[in-house]
Amino acid sequence: MTSLPTRIAPPLAFGLRGDRLIERNVMVYRRTWLMLVSGFFEPLFYLLSIGFGLGALIGSVPGPDGTPIPYGVFVAPALLATSAMNGAVYESTFNVYFKLRYAKTYDAILSTPMGIEDVATGEVGWSLIRGGLYATGFLVVVVLLGLAPSPLVVLCVPASLLIGFAFAAVGMAATTWIRTWQDFDFIIVITLPLFLFSATFYPITAYPPVLRAIVEVSPLYQGVAMLRQLSTGAVDATILVHAAYLLVMGLAGLVVVGRRLDRLLLK
Repeated sequence: MTSLPTRIAPPLAFGLRGDRLIERNVMVYRRTWLMLVSGFFEPLFYLLSIGFGLGALIGSVPGPDGTPIPYGVFVAPALLATSAMNGAVYESTFNVYFKLRYAKTYDAILSTPMGIEDVATGEVGWSLIRGGLYATGFLVVVVLLGLAPSPLVVLCVPASLLIGFAFAAVGMAATTWIRTWQDFDFIIVITLPLFLFSATFYPITAYPPVLRAIVEVSPLYQGVAMLRQLSTGAVDATILVHAAYLLVMGLAGLVVVGRRLDRLLLK
């Protein structure tokens, strides 16, 4: 008597069937769409309270090229990057953990022709879509409020997707090591300082040299700096560095996810 193979179908290109998992998530969220859109409002409230309320007292701050810009214009792209990060991280951590440890969703999926690679790319892809939805909705508000002076702001949508991809892949990779719900405190310990100190609310030049060097190599700062260049039109060659950083981060996280899920689900 021979044992059944681990994979029902021959292995395909990495994540070729990941869209099936995205389709499943779309069907699930049709009944819980309020939970899906709730993450959009947090950065919006920050924008209205800080960008306009505090911004009226601050006035102008140096932009990416040193030219003074209104404080609302300075803060808006940073909150846009935060919106993309939050949407991707929440989906790729809390929801993935529940499916992995409790619902056993992936065990059921692996009984179909789908494989580990499809699970990895499908979940990261869905997390990217959720982050992209948040970012797109927030960008529409930013444009309507007149906080995007450059026509290059339209490129903030694909740039936000890149931010979402980076954080979704790394977030899901981190989730594969989480054992209990209490471990999610570590996720908050990481994302909250990123939100507060990635030159979100004040220029990077305000930091002491040592802290500034640390911030400049952090992932959210790469996204904030990239979106700030696009929204103000002050684009230079460093935008390629920011994009490459996030792309490599996402691809590395995706590789780790595939290997970790292979150990957890096919052991």
